[in-house]
Amino acid sequence: MPQGQRKDPYMSFRFAIEIDGLIKGFAEASGLQSEKQTEDLREGGLNDYVHKILKNATYQNITLKRGLTNGDDLWRWHRDVINGKIERKNISIVLLDNEGNEAWRWNFVNALPTKWTGPYLKADGNAIAFETLEFIHHGFDKI
Repeated sequence: MPQGQRKDPYMSFRFAIEIDGLIKGFAEASGLQSEKQTEDLREGGLNDYVHKILKNATYQNITLKRGLTNGDDLWRWHRDVINGKIERKNISIVLLDNEGNEAWRWNFVNALPTKWTGPYLKADGNAIAFETLEFIHHGFDKI
């Protein structure tokens, strides 16, 4: 990129979700977080600072929210897990640029749905009925 050319940030509303390579429509995605845990180690006679020892990496669960339709594939996957039929899948969250091209991709490995939340139903409302799924996984990487 030539020096001085403007770089606009990507918009958070332009994204796609892939589950085992199939694109699914979602309204929200969260859980893009990893953290390296640390442990404090105090050294006798050293009062200026505390040593920080690196430990394991932790990853937040992925939460995906979408409008409820007659497509029940994610409900069935979650129901299978509840019934003991464990099938892990890979999930990708893909951020798109202004032209709809892939800008960033985060691949979550061996994801498994652990929580399904149905819509909030209210007789005098007119909101979209949403389902929310939460997934555990074995970590993620940016590709």
